[in-house]
Amino acid sequence: MTQPEVIVDQVVLQDGFVPVIDISSARSGDPTHRQAVADAIGRCCETSGFLLLVGHGVPYKAINDVNHALRGFFALPQAEKDRLRAQPGDPLARGFSSAGKLAATNDGADVDAEHQAPDRVEKFVHFPLGNPEGMGGDGWTDERMFVAPRWPELPGFRAAYERYYAEMELLATELSRLFALALGLREDWFDASIDRHNSNLMANYYPADDRPAGEIRLSQHSDWGNLTILLQDESQRGLQVRGDRGEWLDVPVVPGSFVINIGDLLARWTNDRWVSTVHRVVSNGAGGERFSLPFFHQPNFDAVIECIPTCASADNPPRYEPVVSGPYLLDKFKLAYAL
Repeated sequence: MTQPEVIVDQVVLQDGFVPVIDISSARSGDPTHRQAVADAIGRCCETSGFLLLVGHGVPYKAINDVNHALRGFFALPQAEKDRLRAQPGDPLARGFSSAGKLAATNDGADVDAEHQAPDRVEKFVHFPLGNPEGMGGDGWTDERMFVAPRWPELPGFRAAYERYYAEMELLATELSRLFALALGLREDWFDASIDRHNSNLMANYYPADDRPAGEIRLSQHSDWGNLTILLQDESQRGLQVRGDRGEWLDVPVVPGSFVINIGDLLARWTNDRWVSTVHRVVSNGAGGERFSLPFFHQPNFDAVIECIPTCASADNPPRYEPVVSGPYLLDKFKLAYAL
């Protein structure tokens, strides 16, 4: 039975390479509406791998509080931020960092060349990685992986950050269930692989500058994990995605929305049915500060990632060997930051 056209009209509010999709009807629990939303998301994931999400249900107060908190943190004296600087040996760079050298790790990327140009961005990374249960061997027992998070002595910062993290957990689970429907799976198909997820929340601050529009602020890269939920700065554009012909396209700024994109691991999981698209941040010529807050949703550290059954056939066999989520992501991190 085909979906009523009115449902589709209510889901895709604005078409394009990065469409605006409203998931509020899916949150009603009605199976027909959920499938319509899932199908719209699935079509986007097969083309650009990027979308703008509205109707997500994340409380305005949680968003406003974390926005206030991250601006307060980056306004602290340099000595206060340096006190939380990421340890050189930390493979996850938790805490504060600046002027990093992020490089793309997707197939065909020139990692060495990209490491020559430092990014103009400060970061604060919260990565509450728990010790994976019942695992051992190389890559699992490195004590550097399992350290207590450090927080700035800034009233309200930790509470705002942790509440927002919890909201992102809920939204990522909802999106994963819609992803499952889009791929022709049971709605709970991903649940067992993300119930002990190891996701990180990264606050980004791009200081004001007077460089011309188009100058790089964050190097081109693809994200590594399952999916990314990005809170954009509504006062400034700057995020760009690479289009089908290699051109750079501006991601629109829609108040109250999140930018959602597919990561390398999910693209691999879907046998490249879904795409992980390269993106970057550039100066828009306005000279102002820019803030952003990406939540990188990663599957369980010990989740085995192998081709989803509905993404392979006799004519399209699995393209990749199975990998374990945690070590795969650590390898990506080390390559991207030349650790």
